[in-house]
Amino acid sequence: MNETDSPQPSICHYFVDEAGDGTLFNKRKQVVVGREGCSRYFALGVLKVDDPKALHDALEALRTNLFADPYLATVPSMQQERKKTALAFHAKDDCAEVRREVYKLLMQHELRFFAVVREKQTIVDKVLEHNKKSSTYRYHPNQLYDRCVSRLFKERLHKEESYVIQFSRRGNRPRTAALQNAIEQSRGNLRKSWGIEANSPIEIMAAKPADAGGLQAVDYFLWAMQRLYERGEERYWDFVSSKVSLVHDVDDTRGNKYGVYYTKKNPLKKESLKKPIE
Repeated sequence: MNETDSPQPSICHYFVDEAGDGTLFNKRKQVVVGREGCSRYFALGVLKVDDPKALHDALEALRTNLFADPYLATVPSMQQERKKTALAFHAKDDCAEVRREVYKLLMQHELRFFAVVREKQTIVDKVLEHNKKSSTYRYHPNQLYDRCVSRLFKERLHKEESYVIQFSRRGNRPRTAALQNAIEQSRGNLRKSWGIEANSPIEIMAAKPADAGGLQAVDYFLWAMQRLYERGEERYWDFVSSKVSLVHDVDDTRGNKYGVYYTKKNPLKKESLKKPIE
């Protein structure tokens, strides 16, 4: 390095996606949480990836190898016209054989997973109570999403020199400005709670999973967690648990009003859940 050269700033790469949805009511204003097609939980996850390019290239190479495998040639999700595995790995759509290979690959990379989980029935109760106080109040799923963003990043944006945050694109319109506001809110909460000023530059972008291996990876972590919460299925979560740093279950207030923080020392297990699945 020349004397005039300055070291490149360290960049922290985060990839963000959701599991479940923010839907609480149907068009008739009836509660639909827990009904067929509507999740009981909403989760927002962020994956910290040390080398995003290496992860993306590895996933692309794996997809190429899988498409060359005659054993998978007739699997519906592998067909080009279906635009599923052919475009990007997505745990819900991928067949079991593909899913297994993706999970094995992810465990070979330096990843750290964080998540916020909300129990939607608890949110329904709060919305109905709010409606009693204000007849003009209207719930929108974006409110839940943005508040989870603020909560998730409260203590994730003050240690590195700069940050790149990629959100999985939701719908046809990127909400970059709204996400920027949510991120700034999280910094404000950190300042208020701990007196810590966080001024590192942040680049925020919305991307399609096909363009970012990190988004495909965080989807796989969220799918494993969703299976645990919605179905009580542990095996996928147990497999990725070594990469899990924190899960904040906000609405499990049995012990504390702020919920439960699952960590390495207090790992998330089926028997830990507020409403365990039998």
